Amino acid sequence: MKHIWAPWRIEYILGKKTPGCFLCDAFGSDDDAANLVIRRSRRTALILNRYPYTGGHIMVCPYRHVDSLAALDREEHAELMYWASASETILKKEMNADGFNIGLNLGEAAGAGLKDHLHLHIVPRWNGDTNYVTVLGDLRVIPQALEDLAATLSRTFATVPDPD
Repeated sequence: MKHIWAPWRIEYILGKKTPGCFLCDAFGSDDDAANLVIRRSRRTALILNRYPYTGGHIMVCPYRHVDSLAALDREEHAELMYWASASETILKKEMNADGFNIGLNLGEAAGAGLKDHLHLHIVPRWNGDTNYVTVLGDLRVIPQALEDLAATLSRTFATVPDPD
């Protein structure tokens, strides 16, 4: 069996967390650019991960502060998957992604850094994107500034119609 190690995440996992919910704070703010919110819809929003595994790491989140899929209503479920699908299409086009890791970390035991506000991760991947720099240097190379990528993706996501 092969293992994929992510030692760069341990500092965040073990680090002191600020109280509150950064997603609720971002969605309650008018400054989408500062909060890396790239698309708002009726029931959900898309936000770039500030501590990404790779560039283009998007989180699709309901506005409601819920901690499980079972707590979502039918419309929130549908919107979550609609934006996951749109994210896959857009990231293939805009970033030439070769593949994706898409998933949820439900609960602290599952690795959720924010365990009380459900969010679906869309992580673009490229053939060979983990290399010696990560393995030997405990370093991730993200080739594009988050703010620049957020501006680009915001423009592209603005062309996608709402699911309703």
